Amino acid sequence: MSEDVLVPQYAVLFSYQFGEDTEGYEEMDELTLALARTIPGYCGYESAKGENRNIFISYWASKEAIAAWRENATHIKAKAKGQQWYAWYNSMICKIEVGHFFTPDGRINLRF
Repeated sequence: MSEDVLVPQYAVLFSYQFGEDTEGYEEMDELTLALARTIPGYCGYESAKGENRNIFISYWASKEAIAAWRENATHIKAKAKGQQWYAWYNSMICKIEVGHFFTPDGRINLRF
């Protein structure tokens, strides 16, 4: 995540556990990450993978930017594979009103 994140903005939280059949997932993951970067209002992402649970958080400047991504044809194809790739998943959209980014030099308040 970039330290120049402006707030307010929106986060799409996607938590999931992989299922047994992930054929095609890696290729689609790379493709959708590259495409998301082309959507106006895309601000970045961060992710963490655990043994039984993973989370992917994408950051967006507006709900309209999220809607543009949701309507992207390739993203729609990727979502259609969800029942194949995931044992379960949960998706939420949250508005970020205050953010703090820690650096070794000190804490940066990102509230605007």
